[in-house]
Amino acid sequence: QVQLVESGGGLVQAGDSLRISCVASGRTFASYTMCWFRQAPGKEREFVAGITRSGGTDYADSVKGRFTVSRDNAKNTVYLQMNSLKPEDTAVYYCATARTYNSEYVARLSVSYNAWGEGTQVTVSS
Repeated sequence: QVQLVESGGGLVQAGDSLRISCVASGRTFASYTMCWFRQAPGKEREFVAGITRSGGTDYADSVKGRFTVSRDNAKNTVYLQMNSLKPEDTAVYYCATARTYNSEYVARLSVSYNAWGEGTQVTVSS
């Protein structure tokens, strides 16, 4: 059974940077697409960024050019580097692992992911 644990969230000011991490266990991490979603109060969970097993990436338009997703397969860890943070980036950030083994596709729908972490809170003050 896959377990995902996020860390690194916190309170920052607008314009600051923050890196959050997600450590996976219980599955061959390197063989699956990994993704970040976020959910703000009163809003639906939304796709942020994803990375395939070979390093292909995809980003939501709202974060493109500011956020960078990466992975270290030796450490079973996926990262989200967030720069030029804005108050509208405030949310709980979740990592997730794809259902499909060996896929080279980053799906943007949450139903494509079958394991989720508990989330880490990111708060950006203006």
